[in-house]
Amino acid sequence: MDAGCWKAGHRPALFASFFYFDLSFMVWVMLGPLGVAIASHLGLSPAQKGLMVATPVLAGALLRIPAGILVDHLKPRLAGLICQLIVIAGLLLAWSVGVSSFGGILMLALVLGVAGAAFAVALPLASRWYPPHYQGTALGIAGAGNSGTALAALFAPALAIAFGWQNVIGLAVLPLLLALAVYVLLARDSPSNPPPKPAKAYFAPLRGADAWWFMFFYAVSFGGFSGLSSSLTIYFNDQYGLSPVMAGYLTAACVFAGSLVRPFGGAVADRVGGIRSLMLMYCIAAAALFVAGTNMPTALSAVSVLVVAMLAMGMANGAVFQLVPQRFREEIGVMTGLVGMAGGVGGFFLASSLGLARQVTGEYSGGFYLFGVIALLALVGLASVKRRWRTTWGALVQARI
Repeated sequence: MDAGCWKAGHRPALFASFFYFDLSFMVWVMLGPLGVAIASHLGLSPAQKGLMVATPVLAGALLRIPAGILVDHLKPRLAGLICQLIVIAGLLLAWSVGVSSFGGILMLALVLGVAGAAFAVALPLASRWYPPHYQGTALGIAGAGNSGTALAALFAPALAIAFGWQNVIGLAVLPLLLALAVYVLLARDSPSNPPPKPAKAYFAPLRGADAWWFMFFYAVSFGGFSGLSSSLTIYFNDQYGLSPVMAGYLTAACVFAGSLVRPFGGAVADRVGGIRSLMLMYCIAAAALFVAGTNMPTALSAVSVLVVAMLAMGMANGAVFQLVPQRFREEIGVMTGLVGMAGGVGGFFLASSLGLARQVTGEYSGGFYLFGVIALLALVGLASVKRRWRTTWGALVQARI
C-alpha cells in the first residue's frame, strides 16, 4: 500500500473491514475442511458431499443482496454488527442442539451463508473512505479477507480429529467474538455514505448491461476461488488418498496464494487498468484449470497447478473491484451485493459440478474443464466491452480502467 493510499482513507475502518471479512470467510467455508469427517460420519455420497460444501457458497451469494440493502439503509457498521450476531447465535444453537443428518448439515449451511454475506458489508465499509484512484488497492486489502478460507483449511481438520467435528462448530464462535470486538472498536462509517434508496432503485443497475457483465466476470474469478476453497480438501483426500489434515494443509497453500495476492491484483489494476489485468488473469486461470483436469499424477503436481489457478483468480478478484466503484460509485453498496451474489453463485456451480462429475464419471476432470471454458468465455466477453467502457464511463473517472 503506497503512502498516498495509506493517508487517503481511514486505516482503522480498513483493518476492521479486513478482519471481519477474514474470520467470517473462515467459518463460511468450514464445511469443506470438515467435509471428510462429516461425510464419513453421515455416510454421504460424492454428490451429497459436493452439495454440502456448495450450499453455504450459494446461501452466502443470495444473502449478499439483503446485506447490500442493509448497508444502504443502516450504513455498513450497523449492518455488519447484525450479520455477525446472527452467525454467532446460529453456530451456538447448532453446537448445543447437535447436527446428526444431511438435512441438519444443510440447515447449518444456511447459517454459514450469512457469514459469506460479509463481503457485501466489508467492501462498502472500506470503499467509501477512499478516492477513485485508490479503490483497487483499498478494496484489495479489505478483500484479502479471502484468506480466512485458508485458516479453515489449515485448522479445521486437525481440530475435528482432536475434539470431534461437531465441537468445531462451537469452537468457531471464539474467533468470531474476537472479530466482533475489533469491529465494534474500530469500524466507522464514512461521512460520504450516500442516502438510502427507495426499494425500486436497488435493482435499477440491472437495467443496464454493465452490471450483468460485472456479475459474470466476478462469477468466474471469485466463483473459481470460493468453489475450489470449499472443495479442495475433499478433492485431495479422494483423488490422492491424503489424510484430512494433509489435504487441509495443501488446500490452505492454494487458498493463501489466491487470497494474499488480491491486494496486489487491485494495486496492479490501479496502475495498468482493470481490463488489461483481468484479460491476462482469465487466460492464466483457464490454462491452469485445463491442466488440473488432466488428473495430475501426484498431489504435489496438482497443488502446483492449482496454486497458479488460485493466484490468477485472486488477482482477478482485485481487478474486478478496481472497476466496479469507477462505474457504480453511488451504487457501490447495491453493486457489491449483486456482484458478490454472482461470485457466490459461480462458487456453488464449481463446487457442485466437481462433486457431480466425480459421481457420474468417477473423475473430477469434467468440473475443471467446464470452469476453464467459462473462464475463456469471460475473456471473450471482456474483449467485447473494453472499447465501450474506456470511451464512455472510463473517460470520466480519475483512474485507469
